[in-house]
Amino acid sequence: MTKTLLAVDGNSLIHRSFHALLGSQLRTRDGSPTWAVKGALAQVLGAVDRAGADAVVIGFDDAGSNVRKAVHPHYKAHRTPKPDDLVTQLALAVDVFWSAGLHVVIPDGLEADDVLASAAAQATAVGWHTVVCTSDRDAFSLVSDTTSVLRIINGGVEASPVLTPARLRLMLGIDPSQYRQYAAMRGDASDNLTGIRGIGEKTGVALLAAFGSVEAAFADVDTNEGRRVAEVLGKACVKKLADPDGRAAFWQNVELMTMRTDVDLGMDLTAGTGPGLLPVDGGALHEALARVEMHSLQMLAARLLTSTPAGGEAPQATGVRDRTPVPAVAAAAVTVAPAEDDLTLF
Repeated sequence: MTKTLLAVDGNSLIHRSFHALLGSQLRTRDGSPTWAVKGALAQVLGAVDRAGADAVVIGFDDAGSNVRKAVHPHYKAHRTPKPDDLVTQLALAVDVFWSAGLHVVIPDGLEADDVLASAAAQATAVGWHTVVCTSDRDAFSLVSDTTSVLRIINGGVEASPVLTPARLRLMLGIDPSQYRQYAAMRGDASDNLTGIRGIGEKTGVALLAAFGSVEAAFADVDTNEGRRVAEVLGKACVKKLADPDGRAAFWQNVELMTMRTDVDLGMDLTAGTGPGLLPVDGGALHEALARVEMHSLQMLAARLLTSTPAGGEAPQATGVRDRTPVPAVAAAAVTVAPAEDDLTLF
């Protein structure tokens, strides 16, 4: 039976939970904010249940340094400082998850995305399936026959789509291997990255459908006066693809959007026990949740993390189990108004 690694984007879940549950202002008796940590933990538990996970790794950005920003200072430079309560809960989440026995990885100078990509690569190498849990579209480039993406959107874990190669092609019209170039052409306003001016989502899909890659379209412009590009996408597109500034932005985006797959995760999926592998120690789990007064999650966490979650069931082809009901605290932990890029097809 194929085993499943759940790779979680810790920053993504904490940020989403912070804003979604802001109104609750949940705090411990000493006043420490905990609403984002509780919301994120509830989603992790829901994802463990839905994926039938045999191991869990949670990635966080290195808050102290970022090699991408060091080379490209404009990267994410437009973002406003994080609220103090968010900064506090990002640090608290690392402590709570780690103390509870969940495996946390913060790669030096890198981001949670690099943990996700490394987890998928390393799991595939030993014959495991990976389910990536995040709300970030960047993870779409990781989708493969051995990696699915559980993209957290409005409604929590149970309402969120599970993206496979077939579903991504149906939804966007491109293969997962093309997603990075598609995103690089389009740009990403959330990361302060401009793309090729005038090339939006529809044109990007049409270009990749016709040429297979952006390099092939560039080659047509350079060696064939863009005749094929003009035929498929119109004469105006030839000029856009010939623009040196647009090309520079595209290749820079490709560089910034390429995730590392060589992060040392400090876990051995072939071992019977060890970091990241379930079950976790029940005593440590209880103590960690009690310390932050998350008593309502104690029973659910113990059920999912201190015994084999898969229950001997054969995994589904997507690496994610059927949507059987899960306790309300996990399924409805985070409900927010859909973002502009939320996926609601599946």
